[in-house]
Amino acid sequence: MKINVLITSVSRKVWLVKSFKDALKKVGNNGKVISVDIDPLSAGLYVSDKYYLAPNSTDKDFIPKILKICKKENIKLVIPSRDEELMLFANNKYKFEEKEICIMISNSEVIEVCNDKYKFYQFLKRNKVSTPKTLLTHQIDFYSIKYPLLVKSKYGSGSKGVFVANNKKELEFFNNYVPDPIIQEFLNGKEYTIDLFSDFTGEILTVVPRERIEIVSGESYKGKTIKDNEMIESAKNLAEKLGTIGHITIQIVRSSDGIKFIEVNPRFGGGANLSIKAGANTPLYLIKMLKGEKLEPRIGKFKDGYIMLRYTDDIFLDKK
Repeated sequence: MKINVLITSVSRKVWLVKSFKDALKKVGNNGKVISVDIDPLSAGLYVSDKYYLAPNSTDKDFIPKILKICKKENIKLVIPSRDEELMLFANNKYKFEEKEICIMISNSEVIEVCNDKYKFYQFLKRNKVSTPKTLLTHQIDFYSIKYPLLVKSKYGSGSKGVFVANNKKELEFFNNYVPDPIIQEFLNGKEYTIDLFSDFTGEILTVVPRERIEIVSGESYKGKTIKDNEMIESAKNLAEKLGTIGHITIQIVRSSDGIKFIEVNPRFGGGANLSIKAGANTPLYLIKMLKGEKLEPRIGKFKDGYIMLRYTDDIFLDKK
């Protein structure tokens, strides 16, 4: 079966397009990787086999446009890659399944919990998963609370738009500055991302922790894989409780109090290429699953201490 893949909101995710192109070559499939974005100057469009411009995901024509592209290009797999469109795809998953198109997406209940940091905090507390104490504005006593604190939006992702408040004055400022703020206990420790992949039934196949050595605009630009059994088992436990599907990225901090879970992004993260190259080739697994292959779990089977150094590159377009 020829498998064509559609990546939405491709932006500058050149590595993701190339990963799926490589995966199709590895299985000897003549499928294509097609991408869409709202911006005609998105780099990812120009490394794809074919591309389309699409409206914003808030537009009522977004899903009909994606379905139309899928029909025209005989798409078998859709990879949503932007937080703001995940719920839309989860709610419309049945429209794609009716046309025998698979979407790498968790169900809407999972997306709702992961997209709202306070709901995620409540979920972790209910399930006795360790996480930093998190409060809403009306729950705070600005005079007695212990500093420093983190202020971030309930709906943000990564470390973008996260501020440290060292005193009452700063906390009041950031609380008014940040949209839909939450206030979180500040943790001293190392940050890690865990790439975890589950098949379409929710069975966990790969788990790869990686140290975030250097972060630029919320994404890991220098990272190293870490074969840490405690992180692996803790991540598996959380994913099983959540019921995630496909490739997800889990953010944690290891402090003196142990592992603390910060957030889950139910999609490919910006630094996921490190885990892919280290041996957890999730684009390849997705292609094999669509071909009907039964995959066995490969927990812990990746290169330990594997380092990724990301850099920017240039694409030149001869357009008037």
